[in-house]
Amino acid sequence: MKIVTQVKLMPEADQAAALGATLRTVNDLACWVSEVAFAHGVPREYELRKHTYAHLKEQGLGAQAAQHVIKKVRDAYTTLHANIRAGNYGKPGSKRRRKVESKPVAFRPEAAQPYDDRCLSWQYDQQTVSIWTTAGRLKGVRFTCSADAFKVLQPYRKGESDLIERDGVFYLIATCEVPEAETYEPDGFIGVDLGIANIATTSTGYQAAGRQLNRYRERQLALRAKLQKKRTKSAKRRLKERSRREARHVKNTNHIISKTIVTEAERTSAGISLEELKGIRQRVRLRKPQRVALHSWAFAQLGDFIVYKAKRAGVPLVFVDPAYTSQTCAECGHVDKRNRVDQGVRASTVRSRCSYDRGGRAGGRACTRRHGRSRRPPVVAPSSR
Repeated sequence: MKIVTQVKLMPEADQAAALGATLRTVNDLACWVSEVAFAHGVPREYELRKHTYAHLKEQGLGAQAAQHVIKKVRDAYTTLHANIRAGNYGKPGSKRRRKVESKPVAFRPEAAQPYDDRCLSWQYDQQTVSIWTTAGRLKGVRFTCSADAFKVLQPYRKGESDLIERDGVFYLIATCEVPEAETYEPDGFIGVDLGIANIATTSTGYQAAGRQLNRYRERQLALRAKLQKKRTKSAKRRLKERSRREARHVKNTNHIISKTIVTEAERTSAGISLEELKGIRQRVRLRKPQRVALHSWAFAQLGDFIVYKAKRAGVPLVFVDPAYTSQTCAECGHVDKRNRVDQGVRASTVRSRCSYDRGGRAGGRACTRRHGRSRRPPVVAPSSR
């Protein structure tokens, strides 16, 4: 299983200048390669190399760095075409899709640059790296990370690492291949119901309420709007300081929720039955005030966290269709709209074909768990990232 580990570089002043200049140079050249690819109809990587490799070498890039720039551009177009085919940029002929298709892919000056083991080497004992730059090889660049990250980094790092710059700080995102634990035979399944009012609710009674997170988002949204309206230097400085703060808070919340769910499943020798919500933003039509809440809902990130934590712990995991789970009786399977009244409430007058009296979100979680039992052997759906 592949995971990524982030380490923070602590270069000297001259080393930081070299790293910054390297990122700006390779991304400027990546923009040029992108224009060439766009002009030639985005050829294959081998053909694109014929048009661009010599020029990249003339600009001072090493052989491996030039290859990585070309591959980065080709991968960007592969991702773009996949998103277009999936309809993520709208229907054919739509304004947004025409805009994307009418110009080459552009790269930010601080965009990530991949490094392989020939351009980057690690000295774990000294906690330093040796890294290629346009100014030459930099040796003895110090790095730091958490103790848990270092335990994963040293034995399992394998493959490429990405150099990025964020707010003037340089980071290396290293790829680590961590062995998966052996999956056990579950005694049952824990149904997990994802939502906005309640971020995650399990069939065992655990509930991660979304009230606090939703209020935090509303407060951050109002604060950003207030600062943007001022348009002063001080307001712009404040906005820059607060950038990505909400995303970090949401990510930390999702890590805590996913760890709690996986730990409970591992402790009780149970599997996890999770809803497959991919594409819900395209399927659901909402009023304008509700769109902010839907599009800021980080269900895919929470699902990815549960998947990789379950793999590392050997917890079986299945994905089920969420359609009608809140309207379905978890005992007999009878579907009735009246079974789903509101969040966690079921009308006492409603009865299914059996006498089972549990509906709404509680019934949905139980129904999700029931679907999980019927989906053995456990399969893991591909990541939605």
